[in-house]
Amino acid sequence: MRLSIRHPKDFWSGLIFLALAIAFGWIAQGYPMGRAIKMGPGYFPTVLAAILGLIGLITLVRSFVLEGEGVGQWAWRGGAVVLAAMLLFGLLLRGGGLAVSVLVVVFAGAFASIRFRAPVAAAAAVVMTVFCIAVFVWGLGLPIPIFGRWFGN
Repeated sequence: MRLSIRHPKDFWSGLIFLALAIAFGWIAQGYPMGRAIKMGPGYFPTVLAAILGLIGLITLVRSFVLEGEGVGQWAWRGGAVVLAAMLLFGLLLRGGGLAVSVLVVVFAGAFASIRFRAPVAAAAAVVMTVFCIAVFVWGLGLPIPIFGRWFGN
């Protein structure tokens, strides 16, 4: 019996997930694990590596079983826009705070879509900003300023 790739998108997605799982697992080896009740710094990357590995394995196996379309042309513009938005987040977080950073990253990241609509992107940015503040600052109590030093904080 000869194996042939029937769903190239799943095949390459599975390989990417497996590569990320291996990378996270390798990085996590240098940190203490801890336990579920008292997690060490290696706990989250190890669990993430296991989940990504499982997803990658399932996706890779599916690529040999299910029929699917081939891989199209790489969306360079979209990838560059998303990467730029992530870099903006890192650059804006200290000065602008979480509110400004999330607003900018969601709105700028929306430019990656060929169906970009400013009102929809603005609404999504506001909703995500409120959600991130509620979860990370109020819910988890992380020491991230809502508004950074540019606003006198």
